[in-house]
Amino acid sequence: MESAGLIGSVILLIWLALRGIDIVFAALICATVVIISNDLPLAAGFTEYFASGPLGAFSFAGRFYLLFIAGAVFGRIMGESHAASSLAMALIRRLGAHRALLICTVACALLTYGGVVVFVVIFAIYPLGLRLLQESNIPKRLLLGAIALGSGTFTLTALPGTPSIHNVISASALGTDLFAAPWLGIIGGLLMFGFGMLYLERERVKAESAGEGFVPGPRDEIAAAGDTPALPPWPLALFPLGLVIGTILMPRLLRGADLGSGAAARVLEFAGTQPILWPSAALFMGSLVAIAVFPAVRRHGLTVAGRGTQDAILPLINTAAVIGFGGVVTQTSGFANFTALVLNSDLPPLISAFFSVSLVSAITGSASGGLQIFMQSMAPAYIDMGIAPEVLHRVTAMASGGVDSLPHCGAVVAMLTITQLTHRQAYKDVGIITVVFPVLATLIVIGLVALGL
Repeated sequence: MESAGLIGSVILLIWLALRGIDIVFAALICATVVIISNDLPLAAGFTEYFASGPLGAFSFAGRFYLLFIAGAVFGRIMGESHAASSLAMALIRRLGAHRALLICTVACALLTYGGVVVFVVIFAIYPLGLRLLQESNIPKRLLLGAIALGSGTFTLTALPGTPSIHNVISASALGTDLFAAPWLGIIGGLLMFGFGMLYLERERVKAESAGEGFVPGPRDEIAAAGDTPALPPWPLALFPLGLVIGTILMPRLLRGADLGSGAAARVLEFAGTQPILWPSAALFMGSLVAIAVFPAVRRHGLTVAGRGTQDAILPLINTAAVIGFGGVVTQTSGFANFTALVLNSDLPPLISAFFSVSLVSAITGSASGGLQIFMQSMAPAYIDMGIAPEVLHRVTAMASGGVDSLPHCGAVVAMLTITQLTHRQAYKDVGIITVVFPVLATLIVIGLVALGL
């Protein structure tokens, strides 16, 4: 009964998401199914496991609300100031409109590899990508695919040195460093990037042949036909974004520098210990600078910022609800039985580890949550089986970023909400890019390890 209820709830959540049912309502329904079918205490199930536990909805919302708001405000100001349009036009003039998807992918990859949080990347790149797609008449669903490829695949789990939470979780649990098994990571990252870009370009050509073009969402700020607002010079338009990125990266760039014991050293120490508050402050600072330098938003900057705050509410609540569902799932005996079943299978150790991480991440809908659970409960057993810690680090980090991106994944829900697309419109592209290709790349890397390469 317990296992059936658990599997049924995950399938139900995916089905409801694909049917376009509100994800908050869907998460509550499915959490109820899990609680009842697994005989969990009703009060604790809703008020603790779903709401306030370590993986609770309000725990997640409380940790990340400032980051969501800061990112949405910055994205709104960059859009309404026409700074994003200016950058888009500059890139089109230099690289060509047909390379819009590559531009978005590389821009996202640079941000995430530099340590910028995925949710911030989505907010920061969306206004730029919107303008790029409008100019090149590419379907908006492919923008979501490009953002997912650049921010949620190879820079998140594969490339050595990435400061993503997935890489940090593996390093801290296994005693390795962020550059563990570098060649495996580079190969896996190149495979993900190559597969993803080939797919996006194929879809772009198919859409062009079928007459499918750009259609804005209901909340997108798009210039009307024939209306060409004055655009700020692209170096000025780049300044707030560069300021945000530079501020976020400052702790990493100055790490190890001798700054004495003054204010600069205290700021650096504070920044290095605040992975959420520091990027939020950087985004707010970038927003203030943008309001000051761009005439289009200078007179009503607070109004524009207020609209940006409203933009953050739906993505935050939707994502938190799915995280809360995962918090309930992790408390069930069915979840424990599933992980034990995979751990005790007769599969080769690396294949078993791959399935273990994938299973946990898929059920919880969270790559970082699945990887954390794996490292806490199962990683020592695989080390005892003879897997080198560096190899286990890289393979499990890559595996965590595959099947986690099913339709109920919190990051997928956030991307869809921010871009105002539905699962029916855009999930096929996101699923192929963030599930199929990372899984395929991870299995190829496992094969290379098995061959001793």
